Amino acid sequence: MPEENCTVLTEFILLGFTDRLEVEIPLSGLFLLIYTTTLVGNAGLILLVQLNACLHTPMYYFLSSLSFLDLSCSSAIAPKMLVNLLAQRKTISLIGCATQTFLFAAFADAECLILAAMAYDRYVAICHPLLYTVAMSRRVCTSVVAGAYLGGGLTSLVHTSFTFTLLFCGSNVINHFFCDIPPLLELSCSSTHVNEILLFTLCGFIQTSTFLTIAVSYACILSTILRIRVADSRHKAFYTCTSHLMAVGLFYGSLLFMYLQPSSSYSLDTDKVISVFYTVVFPMLNPLIYSLRNKEVKDALRRTVERRVFSQ
Repeated sequence: MPEENCTVLTEFILLGFTDRLEVEIPLSGLFLLIYTTTLVGNAGLILLVQLNACLHTPMYYFLSSLSFLDLSCSSAIAPKMLVNLLAQRKTISLIGCATQTFLFAAFADAECLILAAMAYDRYVAICHPLLYTVAMSRRVCTSVVAGAYLGGGLTSLVHTSFTFTLLFCGSNVINHFFCDIPPLLELSCSSTHVNEILLFTLCGFIQTSTFLTIAVSYACILSTILRIRVADSRHKAFYTCTSHLMAVGLFYGSLLFMYLQPSSSYSLDTDKVISVFYTVVFPMLNPLIYSLRNKEVKDALRRTVERRVFSQ
């Protein structure tokens, strides 16, 4: 369509999940409960790490960063989603849409990098324990986290800039519950070939390279664990990795399925279902996974509660 026939859009309409009120009301209650649990769980885990000196280690420093990213990613999506579930006009401004796209992409990419850093931390701790204090010093950990945020922000800026310089000439209705890049590309009347290449290349590079880092780290960890002769030590070494492996499986399973599938098999309905999990559900599950399966976190929580109770 010629550029002169295009109308400049000032807002988008988010279709969400359904237009049936009898379904939207229970959904809004469910998602409000999930989002509240996400806020309390992740903020509580960050606070717990800060209040307990025994958790001032690289592993829990990375875990705090992961909780912050989960909390932030969910907060970029859930509030607007909850409002639109009960609103008659499910709109979002052009600036709001661009902001939501940028924040979600930045937090998701940064989370990939943090998960890879956590795997490397476990690799050094188990395979090279004598080098751990040097290899995972506070300066190194701070640089890794800062690099993850910077890398996520830069890649997100590229995606967002290229997406919102496209022409949107026809419908402004997004068949999704938030402003994600694939459904926005569906609306554009411009060529999206460059955007698709960038999406596949940048997302593919970050997700694949970090996944390979995690896979190689755990291959080395498994090899080291199998050489440990004492059964209790072997079990303890493996147990410290199980929570992270569960989080990695949930996060990467959904993202790799979503963004590395060929366009010919892409379905917006499938996209929405998968997106609910990695934007709303998984951020709630991570603090539960790391706290319920981690003795150090449970002991720190117990001591914190006891201090609060006895100090009153």
